[in-house]
Amino acid sequence: MNLYVARHGQTEWNSENRVCGITEVQLTDRGIEQAKELSKIIIEKQIDIIISSPLSRAIKTAEIISREICKDILIDNRLIEQNYGVFEGVIRDREDFQIAKKHFPSRLSGGESLLQVAQRIYNLLDEIKEKYIKQNVLIITHGGVCRIINTYFNEQLNEEFYKFHLGNCDLKEYHFGEYQLRD
Repeated sequence: MNLYVARHGQTEWNSENRVCGITEVQLTDRGIEQAKELSKIIIEKQIDIIISSPLSRAIKTAEIISREICKDILIDNRLIEQNYGVFEGVIRDREDFQIAKKHFPSRLSGGESLLQVAQRIYNLLDEIKEKYIKQNVLIITHGGVCRIINTYFNEQLNEEFYKFHLGNCDLKEYHFGEYQLRD
């Protein structure tokens, strides 16, 4: 079983370097083109199932791919991006945001902690591993969730965790049972 993970296409807030979080932000024309380009790569992967975040930017990306590969989309609310609380919509480089997001247990003043995100994503990945054991699964989700998924498969230091980035419509492949542990 292969697990493929892709981040949604570019949004206006992505292009403005803003924190999107759970806010509904639509794909730009470039984001739609990125999804079409990704669908050309995905068609070769023999995907059996697509699972998407419920946010429109992820669903739209998944729909473009779904049309190309003729596979249904399952929506799973656990794939929603982290709720960044008071930091929704702020410029990503703001110092207070950069400091706040490094505190794993912090709920970001009305939002969700990284630990909460990890719990829901790890639970989902455990279910996928059991339920779709002989199928290739494509997940369409968000940057923060992609970072958490990467930790499920790869042991990392905090700095490595924060440096990991999956660009809009970038694709990463994982294999259940193949965990990379640090020496």
